[in-house]
Amino acid sequence: MSFAVLALLCAVAMLGPVLSLNRMMHIPVVIGELLVGMVLGRSGFQIVDSNNEILTFLAQIGFALVMFVAGTHVPLRQSAMLKGLTRGVLRAVTVSVLAVPLGLLVAWVFGTGHGAVYAVVIASSSASIVMPALGGARVTTASGLEMLVQLAVADASSIIVLPLVLEPQRAGRAALGAGAVLLIAALFSVVLMWLRKTGYWHKVHHLSEERGLAIELRMTLTMLFTLAAIAVSMGVSVMLAGFALGLAVAAVHEPHRVANQTFALTQGFFEPIFFVWVGSSLDLHSVISDPKAILLGFSLAAASLLAHGLMAISRQPWPIALSTSAQLGVPVGAVAMGKSMGVFAGGEATALLLGALLTILVVTVLSGRLLRAVGGDMPIRRSVVPDTASPL
Repeated sequence: MSFAVLALLCAVAMLGPVLSLNRMMHIPVVIGELLVGMVLGRSGFQIVDSNNEILTFLAQIGFALVMFVAGTHVPLRQSAMLKGLTRGVLRAVTVSVLAVPLGLLVAWVFGTGHGAVYAVVIASSSASIVMPALGGARVTTASGLEMLVQLAVADASSIIVLPLVLEPQRAGRAALGAGAVLLIAALFSVVLMWLRKTGYWHKVHHLSEERGLAIELRMTLTMLFTLAAIAVSMGVSVMLAGFALGLAVAAVHEPHRVANQTFALTQGFFEPIFFVWVGSSLDLHSVISDPKAILLGFSLAAASLLAHGLMAISRQPWPIALSTSAQLGVPVGAVAMGKSMGVFAGGEATALLLGALLTILVVTVLSGRLLRAVGGDMPIRRSVVPDTASPL
């Protein structure tokens, strides 16, 4: 790892934002970044070594930050979400039930023995894909509010269960680690609420703003890396640490200034590093030489679309039902964790990512219909003023 390689990664990662400039379809930035990684890594010129320890560590920081931002996108403080609570939870649970036989069937057909992993991937959703696809529109319909709840439940439950199914022999330790991460994240949320109610944060905020100390960002990163350290020591992925803290911050309310700071830090550097690293670790040659891997990727995408799409029977608009099949964090986490554990053979890891990209493609194509189904009201533009009443 050198500054030259780092400069190259940052430069070529700009392909992702360039692809997303298309106004007709909201193409996720990560697609371009993954493609860049494939070109520079094992599948292409082999300039980027995904086994480099420094690059791997930077990528893990990026993973934690990506999941943190995804967690903050979950609108926990919207009182309107309570209206969609029951149906949203029931749909998430129903999809999970349907995902089990589908995952086992796919694993049986392809002889991989990873039915439980596939089931978790099929049941997962990604708020970090669906919410940006709305282009900042306010969700107003009952179906849209139910979708928000479904996304939150599917996101959180899949992230918690994934480490358990990847290493069943260490499920007990992983469960304890997940519990510890969630407990400490909840404790952080309580502390932040206390700081807000007592008014201590109001003073700290003004001091930080007056002197340019960025105390809020420093505090956020301290909590994030504390949870990440606990997760790693207990054999749990940093994805859970990031997402749990994101939910904790979302429950308290993340001020605009801190949101902008974490967004810049994540999107400007660590997120591209992570997705380029993931792309560089994938070997397309193994997929091309193994048609079964391609079929596996399409089968996983089809199973996910089927499980989620069947929710249209429950009177969920079909664009919303299919859009909830969007995957990102869970399959990427499975690939990243499976890579370090040596779980997947041949092109299986790339097949998982291929399936995820196909579900993202569906959301990209349906973005216009999805926008109309959730209400499509654009939020009123407001001045970006730091929220002095909120911690962080």
